[in-house]
Amino acid sequence: MNITERNNEYKLLIEAELYNAIASCEAPDPLMSAMKYSISAGGKRLRPCLALGVCDILGGEREMALALGCGIEMIHTYSLIHDDLPCMDDDDMRRGRPSNHKVFGEGQAVLAGDGLLTFAFELMLKKGLEFNSPAYFKAVQEIAKRAGVSGMVAGQSRDLEAENGSLVDENELRYIHVHKTADMLAAAVLAGAYSADADEASINALEKYSEKMGLLFQITDDILDYEGDQALVGKTLGKDEENSKLTYITLYGIEKARQIAAQTADDAERIVLDEFGTSAEYLIKTVQEMVSRKY
Repeated sequence: MNITERNNEYKLLIEAELYNAIASCEAPDPLMSAMKYSISAGGKRLRPCLALGVCDILGGEREMALALGCGIEMIHTYSLIHDDLPCMDDDDMRRGRPSNHKVFGEGQAVLAGDGLLTFAFELMLKKGLEFNSPAYFKAVQEIAKRAGVSGMVAGQSRDLEAENGSLVDENELRYIHVHKTADMLAAAVLAGAYSADADEASINALEKYSEKMGLLFQITDDILDYEGDQALVGKTLGKDEENSKLTYITLYGIEKARQIAAQTADDAERIVLDEFGTSAEYLIKTVQEMVSRKY
């Protein structure tokens, strides 16, 4: 089974679980409609696919990884809703259609994000009581940490500070991307590892791999914002330059950014190949797809 076939298999499981979960919640309209609008907008489902992929590589409990991955996807979706708001990136398009706040208004969009964030933890904790696994609850704690004030939220905060050219430091750029992007990818990768009750060596290798993956994702995102096809990317391009944001392009230029992306991809592949050998093929193929992505 190649990576496309495997991801398609994972996506079928993920989307069925997501839609069933959202349908079971007790949110009133229009809140329910706003939550469904963004959770059903498609996308690669990269994070839950990684959780399932790592779980399968390590021979873990797929049901655990699926529950954790769906929680992570809800958290990721909430972050996109809030990221598009006028007070943040002020973007009218997401995944090729109007952003949540353009359809439901800013107030309902804020609440839809809040709803997805809190329902994600409700869902994960409810499932955790069924599994009764310390490793599972450790994964939930990891997700909370990487989504919160020392993780994704911290990165988003510093990213706002970096607008209008106020921050131009390489260390600052790395801090933003480690937390804004890499932390939630790490949460997904480690969720898959905890679902398999992985040993310390595997956890350490996967944490290093996911940090490289997060940086790679952000570098390629910066490149796409600079030279991508807006119809494929599905959101407004050129916003980083318009807002004078600190990016790999503004700091290094396009050619150097491509070089850094290639080196980061090589580093990520080497980490998992050294630790897991040929069984890491899915993780290596994921890196290769990241380098060449068009959206």
